[in-house]
Amino acid sequence: MIRRSVDQYLIAPFPWFGGKSKVADIVWRAFGAEVPNYVEPFFGSGAVLLARPAGNVGIETINDLDGYVANFWRAIQHAQDAVAHYADWPVNENDLHARHLWLVARKGDLIAKLQGDPDYYDAKIAGWWVWGICCWIGGGFCSGQGPWVVRDGKMIDAREDGEEGVKLQLPHLGDAGRGERLEWLLEWFGTLSARLRDVRVCSGDWSRVCGPSVTEKNGMTGIFMDPPYSNLAGRAGDIYRVDSESVAHDVREWAIANGNNQLLRIALCGYEGEHTMPDTWACVPWKAHGGYGSQGDGNGRENSAKERIWFSPACLPMERSQQRMFA
Repeated sequence: MIRRSVDQYLIAPFPWFGGKSKVADIVWRAFGAEVPNYVEPFFGSGAVLLARPAGNVGIETINDLDGYVANFWRAIQHAQDAVAHYADWPVNENDLHARHLWLVARKGDLIAKLQGDPDYYDAKIAGWWVWGICCWIGGGFCSGQGPWVVRDGKMIDAREDGEEGVKLQLPHLGDAGRGERLEWLLEWFGTLSARLRDVRVCSGDWSRVCGPSVTEKNGMTGIFMDPPYSNLAGRAGDIYRVDSESVAHDVREWAIANGNNQLLRIALCGYEGEHTMPDTWACVPWKAHGGYGSQGDGNGRENSAKERIWFSPACLPMERSQQRMFA
C-alpha cells in the first residue's frame, strides 16, 4: 500500500463541486488559524476546515442541509471502520443502480433521524453513499429525480407515477475500474475521524447555526459562508442533491446585517456580480480549477475566473498582495 502523510488524508474522499481547497489558506489568514470559534453552515466536502493550519482548536460547528453529507461526516467520526467496510467495493454498474435506489428510499427516514437524534448515524448509508457518489458522473446523486423505482424487487420505469426514483447512467470509468482497497480506506477514514473527533455536526437549514448561541456567545467567531451559487451566477441548476439558486441572496443579506459585529469574522463566497457588498468588506478574486461549479453557459474557463470571497471588517487585515494572490 502507498503510504501517505496525514495532510494528504485530510481531504474529503468524494468529489464536491465548488470546493474551496484552493483558497483555504487565505481564509485562515483572514480568520486567524486559532480563532476560538468556527462555524461552517454549508459544509459539503469541508475543504476549509480540513485545511486549518492549527488543526482542531476551540469550538468547531459544521452543518449541511443534505442529510447524506451530514450522515457521512457523523459516521466517520464514530464508526470509520464500518464506513470503510461498506465503501470498499469495485465499480459495478448494476450495483450502482441498486444501491442508488436503496439510498433514495431511505432519504426521508435518514433526515428525520439526523434531526431528531444528535448521536444518530448510519455507517452503511455513509459507505454506500460515498462509494456511489465517487462512481457517479455529474451532479444529482441521490436527488430522487429520476424515473426508475423498485417494485417487487425489480427496477422499473415509473415516470408516469410521479414517484421519487433514480436515473440510469454509465458509472465513472476514468480510473479503469480501479477499486479502493480497504486498508487504504481505513487509514484515510481514521485520519478524518481523529480530526473531526470534537467537531459538532448539524443537519438542517444554514441559519440554525448562525444565531448568537452558536457564534458570538462563544467568543470571536469565524463563519465561512459558501452557499450554492445563485441564479445570477449563470450555472447549472442541478449541481447538488439539495440545491437552491436563491439561498445565496438570503445569506448575503444576513452577512451584511451582521458584518459590523466585531466578534464575527465572516467570509462570503460567490461570483463577481453575484453580491454587492459594503465598501468596508475586502474582496479577494481567485481562479477555480473549473468543473461543475463553473458551468452554466458552457464557458467554464471564463466563469472560473469570476470567483470571489468577501471578508467582513472584523477579519484580520490582508496585504494587497494577498488580496491579489488568486487573481
